[in-house]
Amino acid sequence: MRDPYEILGVQKNATPAAVKSAYRRLAKKLHPDANKTDKTAATRFSELNAAYEIIGDEAKRKAFDRGEIDAEGKPRFQGFSGGGPGRGRPSGPWGGAGSGQDSSFESFTWGPDGFNRRSGGRAGGFRSGGGGIDDILKEMFGAGGARRAQTFEEDEFGGAAPGRDVTGTVTITLPEVLTGTSRRVHLPTGRDIDAKIPAGLADGQTIRLKGQGLPGPGGSAGDALITVTIAEHPLFKRDGANLRLELPVTLYEAVLGGKVRVPTLDGAVQLAIPPGTSSGRTLRVKGKGLPSKDGAGDLYATVRIVLPAGGDAELEELMKKWRDGKPYDPRRDMS
Repeated sequence: MRDPYEILGVQKNATPAAVKSAYRRLAKKLHPDANKTDKTAATRFSELNAAYEIIGDEAKRKAFDRGEIDAEGKPRFQGFSGGGPGRGRPSGPWGGAGSGQDSSFESFTWGPDGFNRRSGGRAGGFRSGGGGIDDILKEMFGAGGARRAQTFEEDEFGGAAPGRDVTGTVTITLPEVLTGTSRRVHLPTGRDIDAKIPAGLADGQTIRLKGQGLPGPGGSAGDALITVTIAEHPLFKRDGANLRLELPVTLYEAVLGGKVRVPTLDGAVQLAIPPGTSSGRTLRVKGKGLPSKDGAGDLYATVRIVLPAGGDAELEELMKKWRDGKPYDPRRDMS
């Protein structure tokens, strides 16, 4: 294996913090999940972990610098210091009589189950100060970062960071809901843009304008989210795709029937009032509502009988005769 300092890209006098920082940066860059089309990524990632296993641990780093272990963490042969039994085993923290433990080294692989550590001799997984590879990977990639492949955002690996969305509001009229329109919108970015408002939007609905938000560092811009408010109309009330209207009629139109002009959002139409229509009766004008995915809605006109202003002596006299000659009780079914 190559020199672990070279793999990590640090000098031999680098501080532990600098070593850890270099490892974190390269782990994001070389993680196999970020390089799924690179067949060498797993090998390079394993090599990086093996290098940090040595340089990231204070004791192993000192042993490597003294030449007691090699770049793979295996003990180097130190020669015989005498002819007695057991003299051929290296002394110090990596084995032999001086340490009281067997030699150990570790290797790293990446496969279907993620990152794996393999030990030779006694397992030597290091945990100095909570800075072990498993700890760092969990910190960087979540609890399963050291064991299972994750789905990472592009900016986790030094790619182009996404931009940020911005918001804005516009108010349109009910007739503009029928036809669609456009509005000049001032965005938090300081820009003014023309927003196309499609027909049939509901009050409070949001439209998305791609690429009109704030740009990310080195990446594409976010979107502009425009909330559409519909102003109240003096005549019509919206009921989904339908419209509702109170239609004033005269007493004689209600009694005798007739045709009256009814306003709609795209011009007046004639509506037949049946004879004997009571106040409160609702009549439908088909197709004069708002557009929707299921087709145009309808206009519902509710009749409201209006008497002449200021009173009328003849009408009052007629109603007295009607009351005395043909009385009726419209409230007889009410408790």
